[in-house]
Amino acid sequence: MTLLTQDKVKLGFIGLGNMGSRIAQRLLDNGYRVTVYDLDQARAEALTEHGAVAAPSIAELARTSDVILSCLTNDAAVQDVYYGDAGVLANARPGTVAIEMSTVLPKTSRELQQRGAQRQIEVSDVAISGSTPAAEQGSLILLVGGDARVFENAQPLLLTISAHSFRMGPSGGGTTMKLVVNTLLGVGMQTIAEAIALGERAGIERNTLLEVLSQTAVIAPAHVGKLSRAVHEDYSPQFPLRLMNKDFHLILETAKLLNVLMPATVAAFGVNCMELVDNPEADFSAVIRRMELLAHVSLPNSTCETPTAA
Repeated sequence: MTLLTQDKVKLGFIGLGNMGSRIAQRLLDNGYRVTVYDLDQARAEALTEHGAVAAPSIAELARTSDVILSCLTNDAAVQDVYYGDAGVLANARPGTVAIEMSTVLPKTSRELQQRGAQRQIEVSDVAISGSTPAAEQGSLILLVGGDARVFENAQPLLLTISAHSFRMGPSGGGTTMKLVVNTLLGVGMQTIAEAIALGERAGIERNTLLEVLSQTAVIAPAHVGKLSRAVHEDYSPQFPLRLMNKDFHLILETAKLLNVLMPATVAAFGVNCMELVDNPEADFSAVIRRMELLAHVSLPNSTCETPTAA
């Protein structure tokens, strides 16, 4: 197996949403030949202006690519893209490498790897940790599950789009680690929202409260920017509530399978659900707004059902 460098491989990229489009653009900017596909044809056409080739179908992309990357919305989308007569596995050549970057259940990653192996297609789960600006700058953190040899040979490609990549073990290790990371992301945001509500209710001036919190060591880098945006009540989506909600579902479903109690995560998921009902496209940091409201008024119970963690 050769190193996945610009001069040796043709890439196919499926799924050109907020993250996928930026990753594909960075690969193009660094000299990779990239064929792209998205259900929204306009997204694919936008990248042709930067040197990409738009494929008419997933099957055609799979037949003409040495390495296939995908960045999709959920488990069902991954299954739709990879399985079936028109999917990646039925049309890719033996020896093709698939780098699956979606946030999905670890069991979905393992099943995909097993079905790929039956057709001599190497599948790695390469979960993404980072924001859209990080995708543009090539400073993502990549969490990789799968074959060690594939991981080593993929380093030129992975380093093009990331600051660091970590192999987390066999198939499913990457997506498992992503759920661990996003547990801290979601629960941490809820904790910050509660602390802000407490401080405001106690009489601390809001802007001062947010500024001081942002300077303390207890606020993670991923959350610092959320405080500066909250000063201006800016909850425009960088990571939408609906995606955090999806990840909470994946986290708690995995915890249930493993018989792991996660009471703080269940509580954070509940508040996420409350805000999601009213503002599904808001940023996940909008739980700050929800906790501020709850500190002053009593809201009706959310209709969003909380799954049992174990």
